[in-house]
Amino acid sequence: MKKLFITAVFALGSLTAFAQEEQATEAVDAATEAVAQDGFSEITLEEVPEAVTSMIETNYPGATIDKAHKNEEGHYKVEVSLEDGTSGALIVDEEGNAIEQ
Repeated sequence: MKKLFITAVFALGSLTAFAQEEQATEAVDAATEAVAQDGFSEITLEEVPEAVTSMIETNYPGATIDKAHKNEEGHYKVEVSLEDGTSGALIVDEEGNAIEQ
């Protein structure tokens, strides 16, 4: 009887592990879709205009750019991390003017 109980516990435990892995995969897919839905596509950090990077350096000293995205209108969504550990996203135009913070 003990063996049956232990086998049942291991079986349920393994099913839970697979369910958690599937949820993590779905969360990554949902995040990717969210970026695609708002019209932004990921670009390399080298593609970010100098005006945008200088605006971030001026207004957020010590901030580092983690990711950058661009849409068809020429707006850039830039994900930044600050020195204190906080992070956020900025939406700016090609000239470095903030559209949304």
